Amino acid sequence: MGQREEMLALIRTAYAARRDGDVESLVAAFHPEGVFTLTGDKSALALTGSMEGHPTLRAAFGQFIADFGFESREILAELVDRDRVAVHSRVVVRYNPSGKTFSTEILDLFRFQDGKIAELIEFADTAQIKAAIS
Repeated sequence: MGQREEMLALIRTAYAARRDGDVESLVAAFHPEGVFTLTGDKSALALTGSMEGHPTLRAAFGQFIADFGFESREILAELVDRDRVAVHSRVVVRYNPSGKTFSTEILDLFRFQDGKIAELIEFADTAQIKAAIS
């Protein structure tokens, strides 16, 4: 398996862990100093910002999984360039406290290092998320 296929396989493993609520497998896909950033205005949605390192990622992903279940994900496009991957997805999300579901599109930008996710920047419709949880 080439580098391109290895990166895409790890992303699919991480997406499956996220869907299944498996925090440990999700964190294991990240480099020990890996960074996850949910872009957006923190004053509009407190979930936005950057988290770095396995302990911080474990806590953040645990909270995301507790609050937001991913019912399904359809990958619309994947672009690979050296150590970077962009994935455009459509997801159906369940906000667990209310049980409300909504569909949205997400753009994930990955950077890899030593065969792990070193950085993931996620672009989501934070206004839609805020409306769903209000």
